[in-house]
Amino acid sequence: MTTHVFIVDINTFKYHLEYLFAGTGAQDLYIDFNNNSNSSLNYAIENNLVSMISDSQRIRKGDYIIFYLQQNKAKKVYEGKFYGIFKAKENHSFLDNNDKNQFLKDNLNKSLTFRTIIEPYKVYPIGVTEWEALDEIKYIQSPNQMLWSLIYRKLRANRGNTMITIYESERLIKLIKDKNNGKTLNCNNFTFDTNTQEIIGNNAKYPYTGRKENINILPRLINKFNQGKSFEPHLQAYIVQNIGRKTHNNLDNLLVNNYDVEWIGNEVYCGVGMQKIDIMLSLIKDDERIIEPIELKSVCATPDIIFQIQRYIDWIEQYYIPNRISDIQPVIISKKISNKQSSNYSLLINNFKNLNDKNIILPLKYIEFEIINNNIIFKEILY
Repeated sequence: MTTHVFIVDINTFKYHLEYLFAGTGAQDLYIDFNNNSNSSLNYAIENNLVSMISDSQRIRKGDYIIFYLQQNKAKKVYEGKFYGIFKAKENHSFLDNNDKNQFLKDNLNKSLTFRTIIEPYKVYPIGVTEWEALDEIKYIQSPNQMLWSLIYRKLRANRGNTMITIYESERLIKLIKDKNNGKTLNCNNFTFDTNTQEIIGNNAKYPYTGRKENINILPRLINKFNQGKSFEPHLQAYIVQNIGRKTHNNLDNLLVNNYDVEWIGNEVYCGVGMQKIDIMLSLIKDDERIIEPIELKSVCATPDIIFQIQRYIDWIEQYYIPNRISDIQPVIISKKISNKQSSNYSLLINNFKNLNDKNIILPLKYIEFEIINNNIIFKEILY
């Protein structure tokens, strides 16, 4: 179960609580590439929007939702605060595009394009301050116990929906619970009191009646593939959307097999230098856990890819494994290499073998993809 932290402000938080939804957006941009092979958007803008799609599509029914209220001294919000806990009510996030019909746009004073319906789980009235969650180290025994996912997000300051790891979630939820002495609100309808800066019960009920357009990135991905253009963000969004949902058996068989997906991360920061793991999965079966850092390439893999994989392994061993014991199995997903007799391919495979020998890990899994009949097909390459 993944926990997702949504950024809200003093105005939007009220509507998230009353209508029970979470969402993100990017200024006044309109998504013209959903279920469409073409786009008129600048490639950098499109890639940023596709990354936001990945963030939204990692959400699964039952995942935890926590809100982070941004600091706004003019509105007397002197510190950012974390509030919760809610759950994702549906097994998909949806698109409500930026136009005059976008639900609650005028009330929110902004466009929130990618949305998720939520429901109350254990809703505590008082928020935990950013300082209490990220800076106070009173009970921290080691640096790896800090909430690095949120610290990295703070350094980048550009992500409206951030996932945090299971152990980070446990710590943040305990902080919220302790701040409220374990007392939750005994109601199903909520609003936000801007004076006390607390979540409060609400007698009124506000049904969510906005549009819910399904997201389909595949036509755009295939078009970019056919044109020889980079599409790693699109590949990430496609995999994150489908993994573990039984919507792409080929993908599930290769990445999940007979395990359950207990956590999904995308663009997982793994250092202050802002290195990012494209996708990371935590898999579980009985008492056995595997953590899969996945490197994506829209082109063929080259021998130097192994240096990035080694960095991921080093970070996971130091920051993740001490908090959640798991076997590490790195994965590379890249475009099919047609000529497997080349010296470059031989060097690539030798580097895989050296990586396996050098580290205490499960053997690196190498997966290639190709486009056949307007579908993306994945195949594990044994070496």
